[in-house]
Amino acid sequence: MGGAGILLLLLLAEAGAGVAWRPPKGKCPLSCSCSKDSALCEGSPDLPESFSPTLLSLSLVRTGVTQLKAGSFLRVPSLHLLLFTSNYFSVIEDDAFAGLSHLQYLFIEDNEIGSISKNALRGLRSLTHLSLANNHLETLPRFLFRGLETLTHVDLRGNQFQCDCRVLWLLQWMPTVNASVGAGACAGPAALAHMQLRHLDPKTFKCRAIVHGEKGKKTKSRANRLHTRERCANQGSATRTRGVPRACLTFSCHPPELSWFQTVGESALGVESFSYQGEPHIILAQPFAGRCLILTWDYSLQRFRPEEELSAPSVVSCKPLVLGLRLFVLAARLWGGSQLWSRPSPGLRLAPTQALAPRRLLRPNDAELLWLDGQPCFVVADASKAGSTTLLCRDGPGFYPRQSLHAWHRDTDAEVLELDGRPHLLLASASQRPVLFHWSGGRFERRTDIPEAEDVYATRHFQASGDVFLCLTRYIGDSMVMRWDGSMFRLLQQLPSRGAHVFQPLLIARDQLAILGSDFAFSQVFHLDPDKGLLEPLQELGPPTLVAPRAFAHITVASRRFLFAACFKGPTQIYQVHELDLSA
Repeated sequence: MGGAGILLLLLLAEAGAGVAWRPPKGKCPLSCSCSKDSALCEGSPDLPESFSPTLLSLSLVRTGVTQLKAGSFLRVPSLHLLLFTSNYFSVIEDDAFAGLSHLQYLFIEDNEIGSISKNALRGLRSLTHLSLANNHLETLPRFLFRGLETLTHVDLRGNQFQCDCRVLWLLQWMPTVNASVGAGACAGPAALAHMQLRHLDPKTFKCRAIVHGEKGKKTKSRANRLHTRERCANQGSATRTRGVPRACLTFSCHPPELSWFQTVGESALGVESFSYQGEPHIILAQPFAGRCLILTWDYSLQRFRPEEELSAPSVVSCKPLVLGLRLFVLAARLWGGSQLWSRPSPGLRLAPTQALAPRRLLRPNDAELLWLDGQPCFVVADASKAGSTTLLCRDGPGFYPRQSLHAWHRDTDAEVLELDGRPHLLLASASQRPVLFHWSGGRFERRTDIPEAEDVYATRHFQASGDVFLCLTRYIGDSMVMRWDGSMFRLLQQLPSRGAHVFQPLLIARDQLAILGSDFAFSQVFHLDPDKGLLEPLQELGPPTLVAPRAFAHITVASRRFLFAACFKGPTQIYQVHELDLSA
């Protein structure tokens, strides 16, 4: 489920366990999709204005706005997050964000911005994350960041910076600020093209005016007059992937396309596919409806329909296990204790049979299935301080604790994988970098942690061409792709995250995809380029817009392939996967 647990606790407390939650009715412009506290607007000819004054997050995509004028957002003073992407405005004026004293996250990315006024960010006294990545900026005005003492992350990558005396102040500022700064590379002059700004030495810049001849007449050094206009072929870090249109990409094969197929009304935190008695099924964890909902394919209506539901208030994960004719479902719940449900044989209904580790699982956040020494086991990640992540293995008719792991670390996610022919377990937590355990002597032992992976929310792995890859989800910043080198995971690629709780790889037919969800922008589908070994943009998911996606699952039924997207603040959406046959 990732770190939605805290927010889920608050929402369930308001709604009451087992009662379906609905966002209150409020103002939402026609070009926008709105939830309780957020809005995503696409294609609006101007800045929408009819929002609730208590709106917390606003995303503006592909609008017709040509410039951001002073006081553009005075009507939404409560904003905590503001995102612009793929817009066409070229200028940001002074005091464009006046009145947004609570704003913490400002992302202005992949736009046409050529200039920004020196006082554009004035008054953003709560700002912690700022991104001006992938615009057309050649320089930044001196003192742009004055007064922004709360900054912790700044992303300037992918711009056309001219590394002459106009960037000297930026080079001098970066070492003095208490924030991580991704500055990107130089576009010019030619001698410095592609050089990372962080590798430039400010002492080598000769920018002071030199007096010649009569008093008051000055000539500037050549370095100060150099203003090349050539374009940079390498915009930013080589590991950064931009959201370019699919038509601009060249693939060695033709990846699939996804189109909307069906909606399942209730919100969900998890989705799993499984096969029982030869028929594919889907199970959804629906906390606000208080149930695990099992869906099956209706061959008459050619749609998915409910087959059975299990009462599970505040459920965060429904994990199925099929053993012959028996079906088990682990229902991990925030309140009331986690339970094991079972169906002894086909034709019978699932029934609760066991309470699972009530003293250890106090706030479960994720559950995974694994096989150890020929026996089925569940591992449940627990996010409470007093509880602990627990390994439950089958013993007779039930599943019982075999090992407690990672106590006091408030784990948010568990991922099971095989490395070097042995079972491994990767745990992500709120308190430290992800930790890798290996199975040895009948228990999991710590092996290593994942370097350069702070603030990781969840992890998922996939295999391709004999290599093991890891997708690491970060809520804000860059989610990462890593590759196993035989001793540890090494960074391979970074992809911008804007409110991501899930970065999930999926193998659909022969195509390796990965979906990066977003709470504040469109969720992105990536395709693994087999020649480059990197994830390349394929398409955005929607319409309809996914509202806070938390999990994805793939299922094949009746020779058709479908993708399920479980959403925390909106209905579950189902997409059909279309393979393109270009052989004719």
